[in-house]
Amino acid sequence: MKILNHDYAGHAFQIELSRALARRGHEVVHVYNASDTTPKGPLAPRPDDPLSLTITGLTLPETVAKGSLVKRWRQERSYARLAVERLRKVRPEVVISGNTPLDPQSALQKGCREVNARFVYWLQDLTGIATNKILRKKLPVVGAVIGGHYERLEARLLRDSDGIVAISEDFLGLLSGMGVASERIRVIENWAPLEDVTPAEKVNAWSTKQGLAERFAFIYSGAMGMKHNPELLVRLAQAFRDDTSVRVVVISQGIGADWLVEQKAANGLENLVLLPYQPYDELPSTLGSADVLVALLEPSAGTFSVPSKILSYHCAGRPLLVAVPPENLAARTVLSANSGLVVAPTDFEGWVVAARKLREDEPARTQFAANARRYAETKFAIEPITDRFEEALDPTPPSHR
Repeated sequence: MKILNHDYAGHAFQIELSRALARRGHEVVHVYNASDTTPKGPLAPRPDDPLSLTITGLTLPETVAKGSLVKRWRQERSYARLAVERLRKVRPEVVISGNTPLDPQSALQKGCREVNARFVYWLQDLTGIATNKILRKKLPVVGAVIGGHYERLEARLLRDSDGIVAISEDFLGLLSGMGVASERIRVIENWAPLEDVTPAEKVNAWSTKQGLAERFAFIYSGAMGMKHNPELLVRLAQAFRDDTSVRVVVISQGIGADWLVEQKAANGLENLVLLPYQPYDELPSTLGSADVLVALLEPSAGTFSVPSKILSYHCAGRPLLVAVPPENLAARTVLSANSGLVVAPTDFEGWVVAARKLREDEPARTQFAANARRYAETKFAIEPITDRFEEALDPTPPSHR
């Protein structure tokens, strides 16, 4: 099968899937946005990559302007043209597209009709609904018009897709309400690469370089956008201001990270360490430097987003402290794995209480860490996951295979 796997963000687990499909004999072209600043997975060619795998980054004249709605919209439309050009050149049998803004997603779906390819929507997030909520708050009148347009566009794209891979059963009711046929939906939860992200020793080259080897470190690593509340990280640093052995480390870039720079200076938070994204091959030692790994998700995200960093955290074998809506799959994952503590993102007092508990209870941290890695090893094996994707991409009904 000739497959174009389009991952706008360039995540690690999605290129792992492309490599696994190519090893099984499929001709796979993996396409991503090289101008998007989201942390990237191992997208450089590897010596053992199958000859049937091609990895292509599409580059815009400037990096994606995430802080400007108008400029970002224009860039997404420019990206859409690049993506469709690549689609026409590749002429695959099937396209699977995830983590993609709705304008490029729409263009790709139309392009598939042009080249007679099937379009499988990899549903990571209901961005139309989220966009509508955000724009109504930012621009009460115009925002409602624009947000409504994108919510309707998203529903139409989902209805018109040949197949949908949803990352959570939480989406099923909403998809049904949009009129999406249930037989075209498969639920395959996200994962993180087990072989790439392995547990590392606390004392390593990276922790030593950052002055964390002998300190207790709460580490947040990953994107920080409108779905995350960085104030929780400020509260965490303030809570441990007087404990000189504790550091709150944030590895991120963009609007949220810029706001933290201001807050660090305004509040004199010397224990708040702000770093840019680190190379992917240093991820095991970066996450291994943590005594506790931290994740955030705003209430407005609800069930519409599952932070992928939480899955990498499980691979790293570290205890988790997460502030996410209780109905979100991420909260249920941590609780079912018994890999850390979960608080509601609006519970600032509970957040600090949970952090202090993890700071003081080493046996609990040890057990949470072991549970985290055990969960990853049970759930994230790539071969069974690839089996399920082959079924999702195959147009042949199960009864005729």
